[in-house]
Amino acid sequence: MGPVIELIAGSYEQIAFGYRVSTGEEEWTATADFTHHAHTASVSAVATSERYIATGSRDETIQIYDMKKRVEHGALLHHDGTISCLEFYGSSHLLSGGQDGLLCVWSTRNWECLKSIRAHKGQVTSLSVHPSGKLALTVGTDKTLRTWNLIDGRSAFIKNIKQNAVIVKWSPEGDKYVVVIGDKVDVYDLETATLTSTIINPKRISSIKFLTNSILAIAGDDETVRLCDINTQKVLCEFEAHETRVKSVDSFTVDDFCVLVTASNDGFIKMWKLNLEVCTTCLPVYLCVLPVLEVCTTCLPVLGVCSTCLPVLEVCVPPVYLSLRCVYHLSTCP
Repeated sequence: MGPVIELIAGSYEQIAFGYRVSTGEEEWTATADFTHHAHTASVSAVATSERYIATGSRDETIQIYDMKKRVEHGALLHHDGTISCLEFYGSSHLLSGGQDGLLCVWSTRNWECLKSIRAHKGQVTSLSVHPSGKLALTVGTDKTLRTWNLIDGRSAFIKNIKQNAVIVKWSPEGDKYVVVIGDKVDVYDLETATLTSTIINPKRISSIKFLTNSILAIAGDDETVRLCDINTQKVLCEFEAHETRVKSVDSFTVDDFCVLVTASNDGFIKMWKLNLEVCTTCLPVYLCVLPVLEVCTTCLPVLGVCSTCLPVLEVCVPPVYLSLRCVYHLSTCP
């Protein structure tokens, strides 16, 4: 029995969905785990830790779910406006950014707001915590990129990027970070704080995910997902993942291969098995198609055959944002 993956998706319909994906050797299966209608407006952000799920919404609240006890844990009400981004650091802290320009640091022990930082004059559009937990990056509608010292809650560096960035993200090793502006990804070196390269996508970018320290998955306002090398700016491979634009991407590792998860406005979540060592020549194969929920008007996928890029698994939902948590023992999540 392989690890069990819990896949969490938020939707425009104000609902958070949970799926349990069993990763068998011959076949992967997904079952609907839970649905929860805790918000009064669309879900705008999702984050997961080993124990908790956090969802942010346009209703100005952050809802916390305890997946160990399988109960709603409560709501965090510090922000004034839409919750635009959420990220856990390990199992100890949650960071949130909002339309009010605040960057908040929460303790998961008692859910106290440890720090409330006026991060931007406009909305905080994205945040990312350094792997060390000592630094955080934020971008906002005031057209700045800011580096924060999380030890003392002070700004360590401010860069005027002259445009509104929508995504900022550290590399897994923390030696680089990327900033997404429209259809381009700017790559920066941490040590010198200089722009080292730029990757141009054919369409506006909606989501990115580091698969390794140098390979970045890019999705945007078309059906295609592209895997790019941030050092050479080359597209290693690309494939048509959905019928409409790809809204969100995430990933996890099982054994010796990477699984890329994509969500789209076409109402499907798909899982793609990738061998990153040969990703320029080889892409995954269909194993099964599984429409899980009946809340989607397009819940009857057509099984096709493609020799280059096919998903491991499909589930049918109206998703907005994705997050994953890996459960290695079934007994830990009854």
